[in-house]
Amino acid sequence: MKKAIILIIIFLAAIENQAQTTKFIDTGSVANQFDYLIKKSGRYQDYRVVKQVWLQQMKKNVQDSLNASKIIINDSNKTITSQQGEIDNLNSKLTNSTSEITDLNSQISTISLLGIQFKKGTFKTILFSTIGILILLLLLFIFKFKQSNSVTLQTKAKLKDTEEEYDEHRKRALEREQKVMRKLQDELNKQKKE
Repeated sequence: MKKAIILIIIFLAAIENQAQTTKFIDTGSVANQFDYLIKKSGRYQDYRVVKQVWLQQMKKNVQDSLNASKIIINDSNKTITSQQGEIDNLNSKLTNSTSEITDLNSQISTISLLGIQFKKGTFKTILFSTIGILILLLLLFIFKFKQSNSVTLQTKAKLKDTEEEYDEHRKRALEREQKVMRKLQDELNKQKKE
């Protein structure tokens, strides 16, 4: 009976050892696999004795992890490169947009007159000053015109009065001359009769 129990214990230990080997192979992370390898390895003085199958499996798992990491790194580098290209493209577009906005703001804030760029405030000042000067000149010309027109009307009235006086004077002078001529004729006639 003791032999049967010992055989069962050895059999169970062998099954457990086989299960542990399966567990090692199936364990997920490399760090867990190293921990398990160190824990389950045998001791010989200051050294650890590790099964060669486990070391080969560990090497394969580490190589697979490194290959997977390299693929992830390469994919990440490709993504970074494409994103850097997009960032550079967007920065270029941003620079272009900023310069266009600056140009548009410059065009909005300035007015071109005879090929000269003026700020809107300066242009408005010049424009309203010119309009003000033109209005003052117009008022001055209107005032001068009215003044000249009134002088002209007065002069025309005086001229008319003078012409009327002249006509009157001429008529009177003509009448006087005619009277004098009649008197002269009468005197001549009288002298001829005498």
